[in-house]
Amino acid sequence: MIRPYRPDDLDALYEICLHTGNGGRGAAHEFDDPRLLGHAFAAPYAALHPELAFVSADGEGVSGYVLGALDTTAFEDRLEREWWPAARERYPLSDNRVVQHIHSPPRTDPALVERFPSHLHVNLLARTRGLGLGGALVDTLLEALQDHGSRGVHLFVRHHNVHAIGFYRHLGFTEVDETPEKLAFGMPL
Repeated sequence: MIRPYRPDDLDALYEICLHTGNGGRGAAHEFDDPRLLGHAFAAPYAALHPELAFVSADGEGVSGYVLGALDTTAFEDRLEREWWPAARERYPLSDNRVVQHIHSPPRTDPALVERFPSHLHVNLLARTRGLGLGGALVDTLLEALQDHGSRGVHLFVRHHNVHAIGFYRHLGFTEVDETPEKLAFGMPL
């Protein structure tokens, strides 16, 4: 079942983010604080754009999510005002790559945002992969983005995450940019 995010789903978002990190292989072994990864890549969406957050749920609980931002540039500005300051206090600068991301978050290339102003993150626990839920979650968000007037959506995937690359291609996303670390996929809406 896919449904809109509810505030009582927040702990599940943190868990799913942690257990699907590291290219889907799980990242619990990488962090002393199991909520760190979610502070950077899941919770801000639920906090700042709950209307663009959806979860999949089964008999065991929340098993996946898709999170989005309608206007990437405005979202990044809002993160800087409303989310990153508290996260920086909680996580003093260190050599951890996620902590560094919190302290110096990258800005999305304006040329990419011009073509694909919205963006998304989707993650599923292993128990529900291969059931069509990932595509259904993305479709749910794409419909919501269209309803809010978006003309395009993008996302980033690290090169080593070959499963996700295939998944996005299957859904109709195309590669629109590349850096040494990751690929950018886009889809017009």
